[in-house]
Amino acid sequence: MTQTCRHCAAPLTLEFLDLGHAPPSNAYLTEADLTRPEQTFPLRLMACTGCRLVQTLDFSAADELFTEDYAYFSSTSQGWLSHAAAYVSMIADRLGLDGASHVIEVASNDGYLLRNFVARGIPCLGIEPTRSTAIAAEALGIPVRQEFFGEAMAATVPASDLIIGNNVYAHVPDINDFTRGLAKVLKPQGVITLEFPHLMRLVEFGQFDTIYHEHYSYLSLMAVERIFKAAGLAVFDVEELPTHGGSLRVYGGHAGAHEERAVVATLRALETARGMDTDAFYEGFQPVANRIKDDFLRFLLDARAGGRTVAGYGAAAKGNTLMNYAGVRPDLMPYVCDAAPAKIGTWLPGSHIPVRPPAALRESPPDYVVILPWNIADEVAGSLADLTDTQLVTFVPERRYL
Repeated sequence: MTQTCRHCAAPLTLEFLDLGHAPPSNAYLTEADLTRPEQTFPLRLMACTGCRLVQTLDFSAADELFTEDYAYFSSTSQGWLSHAAAYVSMIADRLGLDGASHVIEVASNDGYLLRNFVARGIPCLGIEPTRSTAIAAEALGIPVRQEFFGEAMAATVPASDLIIGNNVYAHVPDINDFTRGLAKVLKPQGVITLEFPHLMRLVEFGQFDTIYHEHYSYLSLMAVERIFKAAGLAVFDVEELPTHGGSLRVYGGHAGAHEERAVVATLRALETARGMDTDAFYEGFQPVANRIKDDFLRFLLDARAGGRTVAGYGAAAKGNTLMNYAGVRPDLMPYVCDAAPAKIGTWLPGSHIPVRPPAALRESPPDYVVILPWNIADEVAGSLADLTDTQLVTFVPERRYL
């Protein structure tokens, strides 16, 4: 268990959030698993008073979380596919990438992004430790190394013009080793782009359900700049994105290789103005999580008392965090629907709620559908538009009927 900061090694004394015990959020269960003991771990976050990195206290190892049958496939969301395609078009033009270039994506998942580089004839390599998603990417003609990325592994791959990491930086237990690996494989004038949920927005919008064991770190620009600097890297550009409830895309390179854009100083100043360099910013988040959890549970109890039926949509990690913290079981939500074939026919970790295909909603339309992945609520609502007698609802940052 880590009791010191995973970046600067300062003692961790400032508690950010305690969500009790929970299983890994993507550890979906088979029918046989339901008769076996289920492993859970404390889900507790601390904020470093030195470098301001928010992080989990460690009770589980990465290879226990990112297993060969990992069930999250990025291509399930059409919105995410569109986001990836737009990024590739932008970055290929901005950097002038062509057949003589080389691109690496760390945590390439099922090839949702790299397939766009393949289509353009730009050489690329995916690095993905989970076998299930790596196989899906290879079927698209994408070369994949099925390994965890770090400094030692970086020495074995080609130097690259562009290194991409979408929603992986928060997932690495040794963030210093990972960052040194980025520096090692990057060409002298190369560019790194990393996308991750912005801690400032997580707090602003009460997004406690984005917290789970697979996320070891919760990141701000100020924390990332400190981590980069220790590895000889620097952030030279940054974009604020709407994805995942508010994300950052940082552009990095070797220190001094690129001129810093004014937007970096602007965001740096905004984080300071919000108090992210003070203890007060990290205190008081527990009551926010409790308020959302209590409202969700009250809604389910009232629905049952009134004889109304409730189903869920989206067997997402964030939904598992919410339901496990609220103690929801099948008596309050009999099933959750999901479009991902890998999840259909399984049971949610902790709550043991069965996952069914979306067709189940048409067979017997419920009175309410709780959209658990609120970040794609509009996309989901569009796909359920034919359920005219069913009320759609989300709960983060507050109850909202669609």
